[in-house]
Amino acid sequence: MKAFQLVLIKPSHYDDDGYVIRWWRAMTPSNSLAAVYGIATDCAERRVLGADVAIEIQVIDETNTRVDVPALLARFRRHGNFGCVALVGVQSNQYPRALDIARPFRAAGIAVAIGGFHVSGCLSMLDGHAVDLDACRDMGVTIFAGEAEGRLDSFIAEVAAGRAQPVYNYMKDLPGMEGTPVPFLPKKHVERTLGASSSFDAGRGCPYQCSFCTIINVQGRKSRYRSADDVERIVRLNWAQGIRKFFITDDNFARNREWESTFDRLIELREKEGIPLGLMIQVDTLCHKIPNFMEKAKRAGVNKVFIGLENINPDNLAAAKKRQNKITEYRKMLLAWKEQGILTIAGYILGFPADTPETIRRDIEIIKEELPIDLLEFFCLTPLPGSEDHQSLWRSGVPMDADLNKYDVEHACTAHPRMSLAEWQAIYHEAWLLYYTPAHMKTLLRRAVATGVPVGNLAKYLLTFSTTDRLEKVHPLQGGIFRLKHPSERRPGLSPENPWLFWPRFGWETFSKHMVLAGAILRMLAWQTAIRYSPDARSYMDQALTPVGDDEDETLDLLTKTSGAREAVSHIRKVAELTHARAV
Repeated sequence: MKAFQLVLIKPSHYDDDGYVIRWWRAMTPSNSLAAVYGIATDCAERRVLGADVAIEIQVIDETNTRVDVPALLARFRRHGNFGCVALVGVQSNQYPRALDIARPFRAAGIAVAIGGFHVSGCLSMLDGHAVDLDACRDMGVTIFAGEAEGRLDSFIAEVAAGRAQPVYNYMKDLPGMEGTPVPFLPKKHVERTLGASSSFDAGRGCPYQCSFCTIINVQGRKSRYRSADDVERIVRLNWAQGIRKFFITDDNFARNREWESTFDRLIELREKEGIPLGLMIQVDTLCHKIPNFMEKAKRAGVNKVFIGLENINPDNLAAAKKRQNKITEYRKMLLAWKEQGILTIAGYILGFPADTPETIRRDIEIIKEELPIDLLEFFCLTPLPGSEDHQSLWRSGVPMDADLNKYDVEHACTAHPRMSLAEWQAIYHEAWLLYYTPAHMKTLLRRAVATGVPVGNLAKYLLTFSTTDRLEKVHPLQGGIFRLKHPSERRPGLSPENPWLFWPRFGWETFSKHMVLAGAILRMLAWQTAIRYSPDARSYMDQALTPVGDDEDETLDLLTKTSGAREAVSHIRKVAELTHARAV
């Protein structure tokens, strides 16, 4: 039987030394890869190329698996180059690496396609040629913009017939999700992530207008969602192969119209069928106001929640059009998650217009003292292609870094009104050290024991978040266990290294880093044990854990240190006065 070779590759990107970032076990599962694999498997099962043509699918997540180009070329040769290499879910920082992967396949006459946020965002917001998209056209790489549900079978058929178009643009035709093939990856791929976690999107789209966000311009502002039946199918498919942990990748699950029916179904699977689900979701800062949301999240198996906090200065939030974030609600929201014993992870962006190194240091100290956040992730404000920020700068001709590899939200990519690029980059790295001090990590462990947050789980994250930037010079979300490198994977244009020099140095670097990690693990275990078995562990209290009081607008630095905070408090007072007057 003739066999169409479909190789799905999720590219990684290059570190500052030009080497592909790859791990024995990577931190984050790729939902894009799972989504496309699920759709492709459905195409194969339906024999979309005819009863006498099979579709053989290979999955490669480069963050945990080496792309062996010679072996793949040999595979295609055995099948007469009948097939396609699909570069899946390619972000802007991964785009240069994706082109480097594509090059030898195109040189061999093999069809290559590229999809994901970079090409989709550029076609959605720019002129179709900006940000190096012509590099795809010049190489003969097909651009696939938009989502693959309902489109992959016809695309495969056109590739098989040798009639693939240069561009497939579905950005103005976002498909429904209900009843479509669900995201799925075989266990051997899931096990290459930390904790053997898989992922799926229960919905797509976000109603908000954050100017730095690409989601709203790629997946739209209208909520699209999977049904509870779809979500149950995802869980059962994975539970059948022993996978029970999931990252639900909705940018804002709290705004998914079907959140309650989804939670109800997951609760049923946990409580009636005994499937021990462990879930992580992403939500906004106002989700605590949705009746029953947090309670049902806990019962459904949510044990970690990512919150787009972004900043504690209202002026910065307004400048980014993130008006839905109300700093006056931050403590109420975080304490509500604490009541459920759910670990909180907050994203925090550095580089808003009002930021300076001094204000960033001040704000981190305020957060440590006054907000009951478990983990804080730092990002540089980045004009990502596909965002309104990037579009505005591009249209105005404002210089931005030409190297897309740096658009990983860890590098400063354009000028700042109050910081130099060097100052901005330096305070980003310093921020990790400022938050994850030994003293504050002990405080976080004490808060966890006192509020019922799984202290062992928190300790693992503290270890990762406190060491990855310092040791590996990458964001913890790009981290993993045991860094893997190969001299052949260095970025083109950089001098290749002599293997006789490369391997001894890599071995020494690996040994040295793991000695530092071993010491950090021992200290974390000692802290965790001492705090957990302390006689007064359950009664621990500090400013962050103190219930919200009426005098906070006069006593907390969070609400008094910036003019924007004072104005926010004043506005709330006026609203309360007007509401009271009307009631009287």
